[in-house]
Amino acid sequence: MTDPVLRLTDVRRVHGTGATQVEALRGISFAAYAGELVAVMGPSGSGKSTLLTIAGGLDQPTSGAVVVEGADLTGLGLDARARMRRTSIGYVFQGFNLIPALTAAENVALPRELDGVPARTARQEARAALEEVGIGELADRFPDDMSGGQQQRVAIARAVVGERRLILADEPTGALDTETGEEILRLLRARCDAGAAGVLVTHEARHAAWADRVVFLRDGVVVDETGTASVDLLTEPAAR
Repeated sequence: MTDPVLRLTDVRRVHGTGATQVEALRGISFAAYAGELVAVMGPSGSGKSTLLTIAGGLDQPTSGAVVVEGADLTGLGLDARARMRRTSIGYVFQGFNLIPALTAAENVALPRELDGVPARTARQEARAALEEVGIGELADRFPDDMSGGQQQRVAIARAVVGERRLILADEPTGALDTETGEEILRLLRARCDAGAAGVLVTHEARHAAWADRVVFLRDGVVVDETGTASVDLLTEPAAR
């Protein structure tokens, strides 16, 4: 098997000290390969979002290694990690995180321009990414003039522009209706089929069914891993 696009090795993340100390991740080892979509499930507080923020370089682990495309993020400074997020890692937030004063194309082009890509080239890449997610005609529209589903498509276009190899999605359908949510998952699936590695945090089995593999967390550790054929068995403890 080829090297994974993402590998976490014995990662721990501790918040606070003393009586207020919380161990969000307790020795997590995790990998995602090119062409693969991995769903991460688990109850609230299990460490799902912490895993994703550490994988994306938005947070640093207390100990352990986080390797993306051969680079250990834990050994990089702030500027180098930011560059990795602009070039190799795409992050899809539940809340979209679009800049209201920028058009769809400008939002998508921004990380490319920040990485030194000429503005004209970045805008061309942005429009191509918007076409890929099915809203090329909205390139000049502002976020406040779009539906929630359209805004999330812009967020996905921003996450994949520049052919990033690792796509991280934190409950990307949480604010969307069922039909639009399925479209968003179809887009993520297609990007992975085209060669990216994807990690999807979700609490719904029907969304995890789009993945190749499901990893279940509880109390900061991996407690189960399965193919999607048996994803219906991975229910949260509160629902059992």
